[in-house]
Amino acid sequence: MTRAEALRYRESIEQAAALQSDEAALENIYLYPLWEADKAVQVDERYRYGETLYKCVQAHTTQADWTPDITPALWVVVSLDEWPEWVQPTGSHDAYNQGDKVSHLEKHWVSDIDANVYEPSVYGWSEAN
Repeated sequence: MTRAEALRYRESIEQAAALQSDEAALENIYLYPLWEADKAVQVDERYRYGETLYKCVQAHTTQADWTPDITPALWVVVSLDEWPEWVQPTGSHDAYNQGDKVSHLEKHWVSDIDANVYEPSVYGWSEAN
């Protein structure tokens, strides 16, 4: 196989991987490209960083100091966890919606409102039983 053929094959794999559910994506994490700096990324694109799969939540050009593990305004961990740990939203692009579930302060919470940027137990959340 030539290098050009391999690159075309890789592009086909990445296009097919983009259509996978989060569950399938986590089972096939190595189909996704490694995160790298200076790359334009779009909302919902998934990249590997270390052994973790991340999904872009705000289109941007990656920077060395904006890695997925430290920029929740740009990336979210791909997870099947029903009650992921609450992360403080930085704006409307990563705010919680009505019905979203989170864990916080060793409790489970459900958002009562759309565009929820408040901390659970403060406003806009109901404690789950």
